[in-house]
Amino acid sequence: MSVTIKDVARAANVSVATVSRAINGHDNVAEAVRLRVLSVASELRYSPHAAARSLSSRRTNTIGVVLPDLYGEFFSELMRGVDQVARERGYHLLVSSYHGHPEEQGAALRAMRGRVDGLLVMSPYVDDVGCLTEHLSSSLPAVLVNTQLHNGEAASLSVDNYGGAMTMMQHLIATGHRNIAFIAGPDNNFDARERLRGYHDALAQQLPDATPWVLAGDFDEASGHEAGKQLLQSALKPDAVFAANDMMALGCLFAFNQAGLDVPGDIAVAGFDGIPLSRYVHPSLTTMQVNIAHLGGEAMNVLFNAIAGTGNSESQSLRPELVVRESSGASNKRSHSNTS
Repeated sequence: MSVTIKDVARAANVSVATVSRAINGHDNVAEAVRLRVLSVASELRYSPHAAARSLSSRRTNTIGVVLPDLYGEFFSELMRGVDQVARERGYHLLVSSYHGHPEEQGAALRAMRGRVDGLLVMSPYVDDVGCLTEHLSSSLPAVLVNTQLHNGEAASLSVDNYGGAMTMMQHLIATGHRNIAFIAGPDNNFDARERLRGYHDALAQQLPDATPWVLAGDFDEASGHEAGKQLLQSALKPDAVFAANDMMALGCLFAFNQAGLDVPGDIAVAGFDGIPLSRYVHPSLTTMQVNIAHLGGEAMNVLFNAIAGTGNSESQSLRPELVVRESSGASNKRSHSNTS
């Protein structure tokens, strides 16, 4: 015999209306009561009839999540934060990845219409802007993550990529590095552009005589490894390498380890994002720490406020934190020149 909403109400010692409000994520339920109702519903294995609930409340209790990719620790951490908040609110996730293809993103957004109560979209590519403008509806609450869409129709959360890159460069320069190479991300990626801009401006402001040294990258380990091999083949080696994300930094670090270089004694290495793996490599990686799970969770909280009609479309920027580890020690080259 299937468990009904009346069974949950009786076991939780609340009204049927309270159970309905708690399960549907309404705000007018005390937190302790909501948690008790959800706990009882879980124990009784109560499953609301989705179609009937949608007809009566116009809610699906589902959030659509559209990401450029699902591969790698960044997206794993982001989804961990998203999923945690969704489960706390009694919501399910409908997740789609479009692999950087705007037409696939448009198809995913269209497919979610009528199936979700809100959208969380990460669309960091310049080419995606037109697609978002076309397919995001003002009638469906949406929150954008690391996405530049300045039409005021959707709230957005982003990382202060420019400020974070400036901070990392200040750290590398303060530890004696002067010839600093940069492994860039994809040309059409907003995050990559801002981190590259921070690198250039830091050089211009703090080392005006230095020549920028930029290598192409694609935010993955393979491109970081290739950039590391290119640096190894150059006649003049850099004092330090700043990669636009940790995955490329780890690929570069692997290339240097293969060649027998001492990091940071011969060349320092630093990254950006603070993925969990960065602390467990040898040497441990200096990085700009983005609390990725928190970013996902906070985006979901903003989205739930928008669904409840209590949010706004303001943009929020999260400042990453410099985490200094073994890979960015003082430059041997600099210290030798000071003592000669």
